[in-house]
Amino acid sequence: MVNRMTQAMRQLSQSLRLMVGVPEYGTYVAHMRNAHPDRPVMSHEEFFRERQEARYGGNGKITRCC
Repeated sequence: MVNRMTQAMRQLSQSLRLMVGVPEYGTYVAHMRNAHPDRPVMSHEEFFRERQEARYGGNGKITRCC
């Protein structure tokens, strides 16, 4: 029962992060290690910066309000 609750909370928190635009670094690392073992894995800071630029564009500067 506790294990199911813990898993449900993890899934909920991942869904909430994705809804507000904060991707899961652990999921990225697992994907890179499984699907692309020959490629380097970005650090958490590089990953966060890259995701922000992909979402908002423009060298880390927000160029739009929404």
